[in-house]
Amino acid sequence: MDTSLSNLLLVGAVLFVCGVVCMTTKRNGIGILMGVELVLNAANLNFVAFSRHTSLGLDGQVMALFVIVLAAAEAAVALAIALNFYNNHLTIDVDRGDELRG
Repeated sequence: MDTSLSNLLLVGAVLFVCGVVCMTTKRNGIGILMGVELVLNAANLNFVAFSRHTSLGLDGQVMALFVIVLAAAEAAVALAIALNFYNNHLTIDVDRGDELRG
């Protein structure tokens, strides 16, 4: 089954919009992180789609691997921050984050 570039870009755009909506409407840290992951997955889909349908070769797949590694590191650090914030404030509501100013 051969998919066209426009179909793949449409799916990537839908994922990106879902991620941005998730980041802007959620009030807890876990929901915001899920939105960030959706945006990163949309970027990965676009990298792979452009590498398949243009003369980039494996460059798109390599960039997608870098984004996956970056997302894993971001998730580990963000989870540690969220757990520390929860231990101190007994909530992960991001509106309470202004108490962290020094």
